[in-house]
Amino acid sequence: MQIETRPYKKIHLGISLGFTVFYSSAVVIIPLFGLFYHSLGIGFTGILEVFTEERIRSALFLSFSVGLISAVLNLFIGFLFAWVLVRYQFPFKKFFDTLIDLPFTLPTAVAGIALTTIYSPTGIIGSFFDKWGIKIAYTPIGIVIALVFIGFPFVVRTVQPVIEELPKELEESARCLGATPFQTFRKVLLPELWPSLLAGTGMAFARSIGEYGSVVFISGNLPGKTEILPLLIVTKLEQYEYEKATSIALVMLLTSFLFMFLINFFQERASKKLT
Repeated sequence: MQIETRPYKKIHLGISLGFTVFYSSAVVIIPLFGLFYHSLGIGFTGILEVFTEERIRSALFLSFSVGLISAVLNLFIGFLFAWVLVRYQFPFKKFFDTLIDLPFTLPTAVAGIALTTIYSPTGIIGSFFDKWGIKIAYTPIGIVIALVFIGFPFVVRTVQPVIEELPKELEESARCLGATPFQTFRKVLLPELWPSLLAGTGMAFARSIGEYGSVVFISGNLPGKTEILPLLIVTKLEQYEYEKATSIALVMLLTSFLFMFLINFFQERASKKLT
């Protein structure tokens, strides 16, 4: 005797779909609509005029340049951490593996204060470089360090499962056929890792563009020099310049979406080549 389950499936589908649409609307769609509404209130020409201000253009260039630099660094650092954690055995491995998730759980303001304390001219590391005339805190270098700190776990946790699933027989076969270690990595391993590397780097870049808490302390917030876009948005809101604040946020959103679209596009192409 078969029990008809289709009505129950339809009910479950309706509840799930309704909750998904409600949650997406409340968290994503409605806030984005409000952002577009306030930005378009001054018109397209008004949005362009906002970015004629030198302070805003400097913050825009700084945010995306340090975000891109930190994303590239995160790609290499994250891959190195993931490779070591998977392929090697060493004391306290589990402890270091857990430590990777610290930037996820640590409040960003706490991370910013800690990094500023360490890299300031009177800090443990900053004082050493200060003797050589190299300033880290309150410069773009400090911002990059903060963004690498909060971004590299994305790459590690994205690449690590892929490395774990790679059969070591592929490397052994390549070596038996006379391939050098570099050729083995480039021809055998990299094609398998490339999609996950792109995904992790893209998430790290997106996080870097909108990061506020860990950067606001170590940057120094000097207008035209170390002022980032998220801080500038807060400044405009405090000055009741809502149209300028939403216009800056809109440009950040569209630019970040474009970068993520390109990364996903190349990631999909790389995945299709593997299949």
